[in-house]
Amino acid sequence: MTGDRDHPTGPACAPASEGDGAVLDAVAKLAEDSFAPRAEEYDRRAVFPAEDFDDLFSGGFLGAAVPREYGGLGYGPQQRNTLPLWEMTTALAKADLSLARCWEGHANSLVLIDALAPPEQKRRWFAGVVEEGEIWGAWSGEPQAPKPGESHRFGTTSTPVSGGWILRGSKAFATSATGARWAILLVDPAGPGGARHTQGADRKLLLLACDLSDPSVTVDSSWWDPIGMRATVSHVVRFEDTFVPREHLIGRPGGYFEGHWQTAFIPHYAASFLGGALAAYAYGLAYLKRQDKGGDPHVQQRVGAMAVNIDTARLWLRHVAALWDEGRLDEARIAGNRAWHVIEHLAEETVHHVIRACGARSLIRPSPVERILRDLTFYELHDNDDHVLATIGRAVLGEQHDLSFHKP
Repeated sequence: MTGDRDHPTGPACAPASEGDGAVLDAVAKLAEDSFAPRAEEYDRRAVFPAEDFDDLFSGGFLGAAVPREYGGLGYGPQQRNTLPLWEMTTALAKADLSLARCWEGHANSLVLIDALAPPEQKRRWFAGVVEEGEIWGAWSGEPQAPKPGESHRFGTTSTPVSGGWILRGSKAFATSATGARWAILLVDPAGPGGARHTQGADRKLLLLACDLSDPSVTVDSSWWDPIGMRATVSHVVRFEDTFVPREHLIGRPGGYFEGHWQTAFIPHYAASFLGGALAAYAYGLAYLKRQDKGGDPHVQQRVGAMAVNIDTARLWLRHVAALWDEGRLDEARIAGNRAWHVIEHLAEETVHHVIRACGARSLIRPSPVERILRDLTFYELHDNDDHVLATIGRAVLGEQHDLSFHKP
């Protein structure tokens, strides 16, 4: 980043190399051979995909978003080599959307450290990833409106003390809660709300790296029992007077908002949507050929629509990645919102084309389409699509808009 740390400083528009292609091929093979066969069991038991992350570490892929000078692959928008990271995510999502969501949180955390952390933090934490296989997450979730039946509210409070902060409270939707070693906590020092509900022009949001092995940090697994994305283990995590030292503050207060970093991660979610669509598409093609339904004109139309949807989603991701790599940040941010919206609908439509073309058997286990439908339906609610589309409209009209959290 530059002196104000709001855009990347890596080599502009780094082209995909033969080495990147070999990495992506290896990840895709690992995902197909090992991760996809495990996905059903992880989903059924609602447990973290630990073996998958062990394999990513053993293969040298866990540090994909770590700069090369720290032993990583140098992927991501901060390094201006964005598309390989998103394509890795797509390959993982094709095997298991829950795995991809956990991976996104890990990779996005490393992008933030790369963007905002001083060298001593980078050396320490990147070494933990590359040499020790440490997994990261980034947690902001503090929903302010309880769901029916909830009697308590979520939220964290931070109290400044000598040498750091004391944290009390909870985070919800804490992806990888039982698998991560570290979490970047997005904490509003003014009180509960996380990043999404922060108010005020100064926005002093803190990014605090929390060592999850601290005994004052506990996981409440009773809350997370969703229809889909079960293996993300996005439990409630509680902090009981957890001390976070000052040297674990990443960047300056408010740096997350100043750098608009949420906008770098919005199209990353869309890369996962594409992966889910690809998995359903592959199942559908194999099934239809096996059933010799290729001569049916209605099936042909649905397959044609699926093929166009997949190509369109890929083109959108390539377009947005190129804008990030070229440093065209304003364009990249609004295009990322558009890509999220478009690819969500393309993926959803593709899955439904598969179901209509293949029939009810596509939703009977062990068909992966049943799990993909549940996971994709749930994951698409990560942001409110109506708000995303309204944000795009406000931007086009020149009205005030929030590209990060889509607030009116």
